[in-house]
Amino acid sequence: MSPLEYILDKARWAPSGDNVQNWRFEIISDELFIIQAFDTRDSVVYDFEGRPSQIALGALLENISLAASHQQRRAEFLRIDSDSQQGNSRAISYQVRLLPADTCIPHPLVAEIEKRSVQRRALSTRALLAEHQLALEQAVGENFTICWFAGWRQRWEMAKLLWRNAKIRLTMPEAFSTHKKVIDWGKQFSEDRIPDQAIGMDKLGLLLMRWAMHSWQRVNWMNHYLAGTWLPRLQLDLIPALFCATHFMIVAKKEPQTVEDFVAAGRSLQSFWLTATQLGIQLQPEMTPLIFSWYVKAGRTCSATAGIQEQMQELQQNLAAFCHPALLKNTCFMGRVGYGKPAHSRSLRLKLRDLCLPSTARPENAA
Repeated sequence: MSPLEYILDKARWAPSGDNVQNWRFEIISDELFIIQAFDTRDSVVYDFEGRPSQIALGALLENISLAASHQQRRAEFLRIDSDSQQGNSRAISYQVRLLPADTCIPHPLVAEIEKRSVQRRALSTRALLAEHQLALEQAVGENFTICWFAGWRQRWEMAKLLWRNAKIRLTMPEAFSTHKKVIDWGKQFSEDRIPDQAIGMDKLGLLLMRWAMHSWQRVNWMNHYLAGTWLPRLQLDLIPALFCATHFMIVAKKEPQTVEDFVAAGRSLQSFWLTATQLGIQLQPEMTPLIFSWYVKAGRTCSATAGIQEQMQELQQNLAAFCHPALLKNTCFMGRVGYGKPAHSRSLRLKLRDLCLPSTARPENAA
Protein backbone atom coordinates (compact mmCIF):
# COMPACT_ATOMS: atom_id res chain seq x y z
CA MET A 1 0.00 0.00 0.00
CA SER A 2 1.43 3.38 -0.99
CA PRO A 3 1.61 6.28 1.50
CA LEU A 4 -1.29 7.98 -0.31
CA GLU A 5 -3.43 4.85 -0.21
CA TYR A 6 -2.65 4.36 3.48
CA ILE A 7 -3.66 7.93 4.31
CA LEU A 8 -6.89 7.80 2.30
CA ASP A 9 -7.76 4.40 3.73
CA LYS A 10 -7.53 5.82 7.25
CA ALA A 11 -9.30 9.03 6.24
CA ARG A 12 -12.46 7.24 5.11
CA TRP A 13 -13.17 6.06 8.68
CA ALA A 14 -14.17 9.55 9.78
CA PRO A 15 -17.67 9.78 11.32
CA SER A 16 -20.49 11.36 9.34
CA GLY A 17 -24.18 11.88 9.95
CA ASP A 18 -26.07 8.63 9.34
CA ASN A 19 -22.86 7.25 7.76
CA VAL A 20 -23.51 9.27 4.59
CA GLN A 21 -19.74 9.74 3.98
CA ASN A 22 -20.19 13.17 2.42
CA TRP A 23 -16.89 13.33 0.55
CA ARG A 24 -15.10 11.94 -2.48
CA PHE A 25 -11.40 11.93 -3.34
CA GLU A 26 -9.82 13.01 -6.61
CA ILE A 27 -6.23 11.79 -6.81
CA ILE A 28 -3.96 14.15 -8.74
CA SER A 29 -0.60 12.56 -7.93
CA ASP A 30 1.08 10.49 -5.23
CA GLU A 31 1.50 13.66 -3.17
CA LEU A 32 -1.63 15.58 -4.05
CA PHE A 33 -5.38 14.98 -3.94
CA ILE A 34 -8.62 16.92 -3.80
CA ILE A 35 -11.45 16.37 -1.35
CA GLN A 36 -14.82 17.10 -2.95
CA ALA A 37 -17.21 17.44 0.00
CA PHE A 38 -20.92 18.13 0.05
CA ASP A 39 -23.70 18.52 2.56
CA THR A 40 -27.19 17.07 2.78
CA ARG A 41 -29.21 20.09 3.92
CA ASP A 42 -31.60 19.79 0.95
CA SER A 43 -32.65 16.26 1.88
CA VAL A 44 -31.85 15.79 5.58
CA VAL A 45 -33.65 17.97 8.09
CA TYR A 46 -30.88 17.49 10.66
CA ASP A 47 -28.15 19.01 8.45
CA PHE A 48 -28.90 22.62 9.38
CA GLU A 49 -27.00 24.90 6.98
CA GLY A 50 -24.65 21.98 6.37
CA ARG A 51 -23.05 22.39 9.80
CA PRO A 52 -23.08 18.69 10.80
CA SER A 53 -21.61 17.82 7.40
CA GLN A 54 -18.91 20.45 7.88
CA ILE A 55 -18.08 18.97 11.30
CA ALA A 56 -17.78 15.56 9.63
CA LEU A 57 -15.44 17.05 7.02
CA GLY A 58 -13.27 18.37 9.84
CA ALA A 59 -13.06 14.87 11.31
CA LEU A 60 -11.92 13.64 7.90
CA LEU A 61 -9.15 16.26 7.78
CA GLU A 62 -8.03 15.25 11.27
CA ASN A 63 -7.78 11.61 10.20
CA ILE A 64 -5.68 12.63 7.21
CA SER A 65 -3.34 14.69 9.37
CA LEU A 66 -2.90 11.86 11.87
CA ALA A 67 -2.41 9.17 9.21
CA ALA A 68 0.14 11.30 7.34
CA SER A 69 2.39 11.21 10.40
CA HIS A 70 2.68 7.44 9.98
CA GLN A 71 3.98 7.89 6.46
CA GLN A 72 6.64 10.50 7.29
CA ARG A 73 4.41 13.16 5.82
CA ARG A 74 2.56 16.21 6.97
CA ALA A 75 -0.71 17.22 5.34
CA GLU A 76 -1.18 20.76 4.08
CA PHE A 77 -4.83 21.75 3.57
CA LEU A 78 -6.05 24.52 1.28
CA ARG A 79 -9.68 25.31 0.59
CA ILE A 80 -9.90 25.82 -3.17
CA ASP A 81 -13.55 26.31 -4.07
CA SER A 82 -14.12 29.60 -5.86
CA ASP A 83 -15.67 32.67 -4.27
CA SER A 84 -18.99 31.85 -5.91
CA GLN A 85 -18.83 28.31 -4.61
CA GLN A 86 -17.95 29.52 -1.13
CA GLY A 87 -21.18 31.50 -1.16
CA ASN A 88 -22.92 28.16 -1.68
CA SER A 89 -21.31 26.03 1.01
CA ARG A 90 -23.19 22.91 -0.09
CA ALA A 91 -20.03 22.06 -2.06
CA ILE A 92 -16.63 22.43 -0.43
CA SER A 93 -13.29 21.50 -1.97
CA TYR A 94 -9.97 21.08 -0.20
CA GLN A 95 -6.62 20.53 -1.84
CA VAL A 96 -4.43 18.24 0.27
CA ARG A 97 -0.70 18.22 -0.34
CA LEU A 98 1.45 15.60 1.37
CA LEU A 99 4.84 17.07 2.23
CA PRO A 100 7.92 15.21 3.49
CA ALA A 101 8.44 15.40 7.24
CA ASP A 102 11.63 13.58 8.19
CA THR A 103 11.23 14.41 11.88
CA CYS A 104 7.50 13.61 12.01
CA ILE A 105 6.62 11.38 14.96
CA PRO A 106 3.85 8.81 14.21
CA HIS A 107 0.78 9.85 16.15
CA PRO A 108 -0.52 7.15 18.52
CA LEU A 109 -4.19 7.99 17.86
CA VAL A 110 -3.95 6.49 14.38
CA ALA A 111 -4.36 3.08 16.00
CA GLU A 112 -7.81 4.17 17.22
CA ILE A 113 -9.21 5.42 13.88
CA GLU A 114 -10.82 2.13 12.83
CA LYS A 115 -11.82 1.20 16.39
CA ARG A 116 -13.80 4.41 17.04
CA SER A 117 -17.54 3.80 16.91
CA VAL A 118 -20.87 4.92 18.36
CA GLN A 119 -22.20 3.09 21.43
CA ARG A 120 -25.94 3.72 21.74
CA ARG A 121 -26.59 1.34 24.63
CA ALA A 122 -26.36 1.92 28.38
CA LEU A 123 -22.90 2.60 29.80
CA SER A 124 -21.40 2.55 33.26
CA THR A 125 -22.35 5.46 35.51
CA ARG A 126 -18.89 5.37 37.09
CA ALA A 127 -17.31 8.82 37.01
CA LEU A 128 -14.46 9.41 34.60
CA LEU A 129 -11.03 9.14 36.16
CA ALA A 130 -9.50 12.56 36.72
CA GLU A 131 -6.59 11.80 34.40
CA HIS A 132 -8.97 10.62 31.69
CA GLN A 133 -11.10 13.74 31.97
CA LEU A 134 -7.97 15.90 31.74
CA ALA A 135 -6.77 14.00 28.65
CA LEU A 136 -10.12 14.60 26.95
CA GLU A 137 -10.07 18.29 27.84
CA GLN A 138 -6.60 18.62 26.36
CA ALA A 139 -7.56 16.68 23.23
CA VAL A 140 -9.95 19.36 21.92
CA GLY A 141 -7.15 21.88 21.46
CA GLU A 142 -6.64 25.46 22.54
CA ASN A 143 -9.62 26.94 20.68
CA PHE A 144 -12.23 24.72 22.36
CA THR A 145 -13.25 23.70 25.85
CA ILE A 146 -15.34 20.88 27.31
CA CYS A 147 -18.34 21.43 29.55
CA TRP A 148 -19.31 18.34 31.56
CA PHE A 149 -22.74 17.41 32.93
CA ALA A 150 -22.21 14.55 35.37
CA GLY A 151 -24.00 13.22 38.43
CA TRP A 152 -27.51 11.79 38.66
CA ARG A 153 -29.23 15.18 38.84
CA GLN A 154 -27.66 16.57 35.68
CA ARG A 155 -28.07 13.30 33.83
CA TRP A 156 -31.75 13.26 34.82
CA GLU A 157 -32.20 16.81 33.54
CA MET A 158 -30.52 15.88 30.27
CA ALA A 159 -32.62 12.71 30.04
CA LYS A 160 -35.82 14.76 30.34
CA LEU A 161 -34.59 17.16 27.71
CA LEU A 162 -33.72 14.31 25.32
CA TRP A 163 -37.10 12.71 26.00
CA ARG A 164 -38.86 15.87 24.82
CA ASN A 165 -36.45 16.22 21.92
CA ALA A 166 -37.19 12.65 20.79
CA LYS A 167 -40.92 13.35 20.64
CA ILE A 168 -40.25 16.15 18.16
CA ARG A 169 -37.93 13.95 16.13
CA LEU A 170 -40.36 11.03 15.96
CA THR A 171 -43.54 13.00 15.21
CA MET A 172 -42.11 15.17 12.48
CA PRO A 173 -42.87 13.77 9.00
CA GLU A 174 -39.96 15.73 7.52
CA ALA A 175 -37.58 13.47 9.48
CA PHE A 176 -39.29 10.24 8.46
CA SER A 177 -37.53 9.89 5.10
CA THR A 178 -34.16 10.22 6.82
CA HIS A 179 -35.04 7.64 9.47
CA LYS A 180 -36.39 5.26 6.84
CA LYS A 181 -33.40 5.30 4.51
CA VAL A 182 -30.66 5.28 7.12
CA ILE A 183 -31.40 1.88 8.72
CA ASP A 184 -29.91 -1.28 7.23
CA TRP A 185 -32.32 -3.93 8.50
CA GLY A 186 -31.15 -7.34 9.70
CA LYS A 187 -27.50 -6.33 9.72
CA GLN A 188 -24.69 -6.27 12.24
CA PHE A 189 -22.51 -4.14 9.99
CA SER A 190 -23.25 -1.75 7.14
CA GLU A 191 -20.93 0.06 4.72
CA ASP A 192 -23.26 2.95 3.91
CA ARG A 193 -25.98 3.07 6.59
CA ILE A 194 -26.58 2.22 10.26
CA PRO A 195 -27.23 -1.48 10.91
CA ASP A 196 -30.39 -2.06 12.92
CA GLN A 197 -28.45 -3.98 15.59
CA ALA A 198 -26.45 -0.81 16.33
CA ILE A 199 -29.50 1.38 16.94
CA GLY A 200 -29.82 0.40 20.60
CA MET A 201 -33.30 -1.15 20.66
CA ASP A 202 -34.23 -4.67 21.80
CA LYS A 203 -35.67 -7.28 19.42
CA LEU A 204 -39.30 -6.39 20.12
CA GLY A 205 -38.58 -2.72 19.58
CA LEU A 206 -36.83 -3.44 16.29
CA LEU A 207 -39.75 -5.57 15.07
CA LEU A 208 -42.23 -2.79 15.83
CA MET A 209 -39.98 -0.16 14.34
CA ARG A 210 -39.44 -2.12 11.13
CA TRP A 211 -43.19 -2.60 10.71
CA ALA A 212 -43.92 1.07 11.40
CA MET A 213 -41.15 2.41 9.18
CA HIS A 214 -42.85 0.94 6.14
CA SER A 215 -44.74 4.22 5.78
CA TRP A 216 -45.41 7.51 7.54
CA GLN A 217 -49.07 6.51 7.81
CA ARG A 218 -48.11 3.55 9.99
CA VAL A 219 -45.81 5.68 12.14
CA ASN A 220 -48.50 8.33 12.55
CA TRP A 221 -51.12 5.72 13.44
CA MET A 222 -48.88 4.18 16.12
CA ASN A 223 -48.06 7.61 17.52
CA HIS A 224 -51.75 8.49 17.84
CA TYR A 225 -53.24 5.21 19.03
CA LEU A 226 -50.46 3.08 20.53
CA ALA A 227 -48.20 5.69 22.15
CA GLY A 228 -45.74 4.72 19.44
CA THR A 229 -43.00 7.13 20.51
CA TRP A 230 -42.74 5.81 24.05
CA LEU A 231 -40.72 2.65 23.44
CA PRO A 232 -38.06 4.21 21.19
CA ARG A 233 -37.82 7.27 23.42
CA LEU A 234 -37.32 5.03 26.44
CA GLN A 235 -34.71 2.76 24.83
CA LEU A 236 -32.92 5.28 22.61
CA ASP A 237 -33.04 8.42 24.73
CA LEU A 238 -34.07 8.17 28.38
CA ILE A 239 -32.14 5.05 29.45
CA PRO A 240 -28.89 5.92 27.62
CA ALA A 241 -29.05 9.48 28.99
CA LEU A 242 -29.26 8.18 32.56
CA PHE A 243 -26.73 5.40 32.17
CA CYS A 244 -23.45 7.05 31.28
CA ALA A 245 -20.63 8.76 33.12
CA THR A 246 -21.40 12.24 31.87
CA HIS A 247 -22.87 14.30 29.07
CA PHE A 248 -20.60 16.86 27.46
CA MET A 249 -20.50 19.83 25.13
CA ILE A 250 -17.60 20.88 22.93
CA VAL A 251 -17.62 24.67 23.14
CA ALA A 252 -15.69 27.06 20.90
CA LYS A 253 -13.98 30.04 22.49
CA LYS A 254 -15.65 32.26 19.89
CA GLU A 255 -19.07 31.77 18.34
CA PRO A 256 -18.76 29.46 15.30
CA GLN A 257 -20.25 31.05 12.20
CA THR A 258 -18.27 30.10 9.09
CA VAL A 259 -17.66 26.83 7.29
CA GLU A 260 -14.08 26.90 8.54
CA ASP A 261 -15.29 27.30 12.13
CA PHE A 262 -17.34 24.10 11.92
CA VAL A 263 -14.59 22.25 10.08
CA ALA A 264 -12.25 23.20 12.93
CA ALA A 265 -14.85 21.93 15.40
CA GLY A 266 -14.87 18.61 13.55
CA ARG A 267 -11.12 18.27 13.89
CA SER A 268 -11.43 18.98 17.61
CA LEU A 269 -14.24 16.45 17.96
CA GLN A 270 -12.29 13.72 16.19
CA SER A 271 -9.27 14.24 18.42
CA PHE A 272 -11.58 14.05 21.47
CA TRP A 273 -13.35 10.90 20.18
CA LEU A 274 -10.14 9.06 19.29
CA THR A 275 -8.66 9.93 22.68
CA ALA A 276 -11.80 8.55 24.36
CA THR A 277 -11.46 5.35 22.33
CA GLN A 278 -7.82 5.03 23.37
CA LEU A 279 -8.88 5.33 27.03
CA GLY A 280 -11.63 2.70 26.75
CA ILE A 281 -14.39 5.32 26.91
CA GLN A 282 -17.44 4.93 24.67
CA LEU A 283 -19.26 7.85 23.06
CA GLN A 284 -22.66 8.63 21.57
CA PRO A 285 -23.52 11.93 19.83
CA GLU A 286 -26.61 13.82 21.06
CA MET A 287 -26.83 16.48 18.39
CA THR A 288 -30.52 16.95 17.61
CA PRO A 289 -31.31 19.29 20.56
CA LEU A 290 -28.46 21.52 19.41
CA ILE A 291 -29.59 21.33 15.78
CA PHE A 292 -33.16 22.25 16.71
CA SER A 293 -31.83 25.19 18.75
CA TRP A 294 -29.98 26.41 15.63
CA TYR A 295 -33.29 26.43 13.76
CA VAL A 296 -34.97 28.43 16.51
CA LYS A 297 -32.11 30.92 16.79
CA ALA A 298 -32.25 31.48 13.02
CA GLY A 299 -36.02 32.02 13.18
CA ARG A 300 -36.62 29.05 10.92
CA THR A 301 -38.83 26.01 11.15
CA CYS A 302 -38.08 22.53 9.90
CA SER A 303 -41.63 21.20 9.87
CA ALA A 304 -45.04 22.20 8.57
CA THR A 305 -46.73 20.13 11.28
CA ALA A 306 -48.76 22.17 13.75
CA GLY A 307 -47.15 22.47 17.15
CA ILE A 308 -43.64 21.35 16.17
CA GLN A 309 -42.19 24.86 16.08
CA GLU A 310 -43.62 25.64 19.52
CA GLN A 311 -42.10 22.42 20.89
CA MET A 312 -38.74 23.33 19.37
CA GLN A 313 -38.85 26.78 20.94
CA GLU A 314 -39.62 25.29 24.34
CA LEU A 315 -36.83 22.74 23.89
CA GLN A 316 -34.38 25.51 22.98
CA GLN A 317 -35.35 27.44 26.10
CA ASN A 318 -34.91 24.33 28.24
CA LEU A 319 -31.51 23.62 26.74
CA ALA A 320 -30.37 27.22 27.27
CA ALA A 321 -31.55 27.11 30.87
CA PHE A 322 -29.76 23.80 31.40
CA CYS A 323 -26.35 24.92 30.17
CA HIS A 324 -26.60 28.78 30.04
CA PRO A 325 -27.41 30.79 26.88
CA ALA A 326 -23.85 32.10 26.44
CA LEU A 327 -22.49 28.56 26.51
CA LEU A 328 -25.11 27.28 24.08
CA LYS A 329 -24.24 30.03 21.58
CA ASN A 330 -20.71 28.65 21.20
CA THR A 331 -21.54 24.94 21.43
CA CYS A 332 -20.50 22.88 18.41
CA PHE A 333 -21.20 19.35 19.56
CA MET A 334 -23.09 17.43 22.24
CA GLY A 335 -22.81 13.84 23.38
CA ARG A 336 -22.43 11.41 26.23
CA VAL A 337 -19.51 9.22 27.30
CA GLY A 338 -18.88 6.40 29.74
CA TYR A 339 -16.92 3.28 30.36
CA GLY A 340 -18.28 0.18 28.69
CA LYS A 341 -17.80 -2.38 25.98
CA PRO A 342 -17.44 -1.24 22.37
CA ALA A 343 -20.53 -1.66 20.23
CA HIS A 344 -20.88 -5.20 18.83
CA SER A 345 -22.65 -3.80 15.78
CA ARG A 346 -21.51 -0.72 13.90
CA SER A 347 -21.31 1.18 10.64
CA LEU A 348 -18.37 0.40 8.41
CA ARG A 349 -17.32 2.47 5.38
CA LEU A 350 -17.43 2.31 1.61
CA LYS A 351 -14.36 0.82 -0.02
CA LEU A 352 -11.72 3.35 -0.98
CA ARG A 353 -12.25 2.63 -4.68
CA ASP A 354 -15.89 3.66 -4.29
CA LEU A 355 -14.87 7.00 -2.75
CA CYS A 356 -12.37 7.96 -5.46
CA LEU A 357 -13.38 10.08 -8.43
CA PRO A 358 -11.74 10.02 -11.88
CA SER A 359 -8.95 12.59 -11.95
CA THR A 360 -9.75 15.76 -13.92
CA ALA A 361 -7.68 18.75 -14.91
CA ARG A 362 -4.99 19.75 -12.44
CA PRO A 363 -6.08 22.84 -10.43
CA GLU A 364 -4.18 26.06 -11.19
CA ASN A 365 -2.83 26.37 -7.66
CA ALA A 366 -1.67 22.75 -7.54
CA ALA A 367 1.93 23.19 -8.65
